[in-house]
Amino acid sequence: MSNKHVSVEQVSQSFKDGMTVMVGGFLGVGAPELLVKAILDKEIKDITLITSDTGFVDKGVGPLIVKHQVTKVIASHVGTNAETGRQMIAGEMLVELVPQGTLAERIRCGGSGLGGVLTPTGVGTIVEENKQKLCVDGVEYLLEKALRADIALLKAKKADRAGNLIYDKSARNFNPVMALAADLVIVEVDELVENGEIDPDEVMTPGVLVDQIICIGGCK
Repeated sequence: MSNKHVSVEQVSQSFKDGMTVMVGGFLGVGAPELLVKAILDKEIKDITLITSDTGFVDKGVGPLIVKHQVTKVIASHVGTNAETGRQMIAGEMLVELVPQGTLAERIRCGGSGLGGVLTPTGVGTIVEENKQKLCVDGVEYLLEKALRADIALLKAKKADRAGNLIYDKSARNFNPVMALAADLVIVEVDELVENGEIDPDEVMTPGVLVDQIICIGGCK
């Protein structure tokens, strides 16, 4: 498909109650705010959210937590969103905290068809509870299972109509790896250009991984 540019309304048709969704970015930087708002507006419920952090109450994925649209969150950091901690302590939402490197590797495994990753991080701590432990060459590792999602929501600086992406600075954190690990990949971009206008050497996520694009900035 040479033109994957769609409207927010078309994208919203893919949002369903009970979906597992990955959202890129860190502390709201590099997060697709318009796509998050689309989920808010459609009042999608029972979401399993996989993300590096839960942002702030009014930024990033934070509003999804505030509106009680998330049933479970898998993240590395929740400290900047007080509502996440409150709902976790109150038993209103499940929170699985994962060391950031382990989280990235679990997503990468999900995108690469691997069952999981072996890591010494968490051995001998509460993290190892209910997890398989293996010994390799005398070293103990935890098996951290791969993560995949129904939908990945990404933010990029620029795309062409085929979906080839360029990210801005730190937005290159979780967005590229999440593009590999979801059945449907939707990207929000600042700028959309015609096919062939992005230098192949600059492409950070190839268009074959991207299904739909919405543009919030200039669209040629």
